[in-house]
Amino acid sequence: MGIRGDAPGEPASVVDQFTAGRFTAGPFTVQPFAARQVAGVAAAVAALLVLLAGRYGYHRDELYFLVAGRHPAWGYVDQPPLTPLLGRASTAVFGDGPTGLRVVPALAAAASITVVALLARELGAGRRGQVLAACGTAASAFVLATGHLLNTSTFDLLACLTVGLFTVRLLRTGDGRWWVAVGAASGVALLNKDLVVLLAAAVVPAVAVVGPRRALRGRWPVAGVGVALLVSLPNLWWQAAHGWPELTVAGGISDKDGADNRLMFVPMQILYLSPVLVPVWLAGLRRLLRDPEVRWARAFAVAAPVLCVLVIAAGGKPYYAFPLLLVLMAAGCEPVAQRLAARPRRGRAAFAGWLAFAAAVNVVITLPVLPARLVPAVNRIYREQGEQIGWPELADAAADGWSAVPAGLRSRAVIFVTNYGEAGALDRYGPRHGLPGAYSGHMSLADWGPPPDTSDGPVLLLHPDGYAAVERYFTGCRVVARADNGHGVPNEEQHTPVLLCSGTTRPWSALWPELRYYY
Repeated sequence: MGIRGDAPGEPASVVDQFTAGRFTAGPFTVQPFAARQVAGVAAAVAALLVLLAGRYGYHRDELYFLVAGRHPAWGYVDQPPLTPLLGRASTAVFGDGPTGLRVVPALAAAASITVVALLARELGAGRRGQVLAACGTAASAFVLATGHLLNTSTFDLLACLTVGLFTVRLLRTGDGRWWVAVGAASGVALLNKDLVVLLAAAVVPAVAVVGPRRALRGRWPVAGVGVALLVSLPNLWWQAAHGWPELTVAGGISDKDGADNRLMFVPMQILYLSPVLVPVWLAGLRRLLRDPEVRWARAFAVAAPVLCVLVIAAGGKPYYAFPLLLVLMAAGCEPVAQRLAARPRRGRAAFAGWLAFAAAVNVVITLPVLPARLVPAVNRIYREQGEQIGWPELADAAADGWSAVPAGLRSRAVIFVTNYGEAGALDRYGPRHGLPGAYSGHMSLADWGPPPDTSDGPVLLLHPDGYAAVERYFTGCRVVARADNGHGVPNEEQHTPVLLCSGTTRPWSALWPELRYYY
């Protein structure tokens, strides 16, 4: 069955009213958007995220983004500029603290919930199906986790879902002008992370193989690519000028974590949403492959496993494939909603109960609802919980170490840390102890060093246990303090030694290339 354009008499505008009433385009009638119900779900999730935003503390990545945001650039060695800039904007508008930083991620999570509901609508869902899509997304462990923290994955999910929504709209209507919207959304996604390239590498060949192929013909696809390149050009230029360091970081992820990522890929696809929602996205996969009403969207059913293969082959993180999993769930919501509507009330209540239970479990695992002393209970499942605890205590330990530096030598002394979390923690909490800024060779922090060679006095060195090899660059090192987060949370910085070294083996300018590392 081919694709029809917009119905006769309907405005042939690229900016179609997503929330308008019924209109026919394609083999079914697109239902009105359940705006009130979907907005209620999205707002409830955003409110919960903001309410809990300040319960623990900053995540190590957030501390890094705060530092990067004060060094604005069109790119960094490990990421494009968007997330650090959004972090800076969020704290400027909503306050300088964990809650202020996390308002924008909470809003992004609410937007992602809304976009998945719109995807379900584009794929034929009525009010019940759209609400199911919103509730399923809201219950997702990954959506809750990324909505709580400011991270590249937070905005990458929203950007990729938006690209998916515009692509579905393009395929359903056959209006090539939607390529401009696809290109613009892809360009914004590229300003945040490069994962949209993987998405395109899966979806475009799938459209070429299973159709509708006419969506790839004409001048509009070229225009879309041009818009994407134009929007992302500043970062592409920066990366090219600096030797494409993001590829080096990606290679490090694959080399260091690739085996674990491949091993955990399938389990994480189940857990990112919930085992309760597996039947929903499987129903979506089957529907896209077999239902003639959505045959025009069959490419997504082909692209989803292709994307999985690409991610596994690259050794990438399992969440790289998550956006298309949500598209499959959106496709499955209408048939599942119809089956639930046909069941007795007890059957509908049972499904709602299981979904609520899944959401509650995911809230406990991903959000800071437990007392800090109980975090070890969930840290083995979701280690990012523990990464939000202990940073002020790390600065306290560094202050204890700094007090051991003779007062007459402090003007030539340097604090050196081994990762961006530690550097960000000392940047955030060090000033209240009178500590100088810390240096590090990790990621883009290396670009903001080295210390001047005139800083040839003592070195206060912090490194997690297991990274003792860095000590070979320094002389006369002895442990003068240790970090303790006070809650027994087994994160990377727990019991970090603080060493006082008499100096460096060579001038900082000579050591710096060897101290730099990416992942």
